[in-house]
Amino acid sequence: MSDDRLIVALDLPNAIAAGDLVEHLGDAVSFYKIGLGMLAGGGLGLAFELKDQGKRVFLDLKLYDIGAIVEKAVAGLAQFNLDFLTVHGDPQVVRAAVAGRGEAQTRILAVTILTSLDRADLDAMLIRPGTIEDLTVERARRALAAGADGLIASPREAARIRALPEAAGRLIVTPGVRPAGAALGDQKRVATPAAALAAGADHIVVGRPVWAATDPRAAAAAILAEIA
Repeated sequence: MSDDRLIVALDLPNAIAAGDLVEHLGDAVSFYKIGLGMLAGGGLGLAFELKDQGKRVFLDLKLYDIGAIVEKAVAGLAQFNLDFLTVHGDPQVVRAAVAGRGEAQTRILAVTILTSLDRADLDAMLIRPGTIEDLTVERARRALAAGADGLIASPREAARIRALPEAAGRLIVTPGVRPAGAALGDQKRVATPAAALAAGADHIVVGRPVWAATDPRAAAAAILAEIA
């Protein structure tokens, strides 16, 4: 049986390849993430197909623009009843997204600091001094105060975010999750599936360790066994 705490990221070239993976995984996986990398390859169409199949869908677009544009974009997407939609965690962006979502069921998740970044990256971006953990937690707090339904944060910050008063009843979704011994790829702030959930995450996002495996269904099953 599937466990929707596991979200498999369909970071594949196009909807055909992703659809083949979904078919191979079958009932082992019930929740999928579709991001920018597949948007031009039929990602939106696949999102709708997955919903029709009874799957849950996380549309990871990390929207960022002036408030009016974010509000319109979210209003257009929310009509399709996708489960999760990401925006950047700046308070004005979050407020616009929540307004655009209206009464739809789509949950707005705010991105704190990408799991592929470290302090050197933040320095290059002219982000103010401070540890990456402290900055992530503060961005999380402000995004929640602006109305976000949940957050995207690395497993390493999940426990501190979960302890925030503002985080009560809100979701924490953690990318940068790698089974023990798996290659890190472009991720820098990672944890194992069980450790991420123990730290307070509600859902873990796993991509390459599943879709790049010789047997993706077996790889997903191993992760599900670890978190059971």
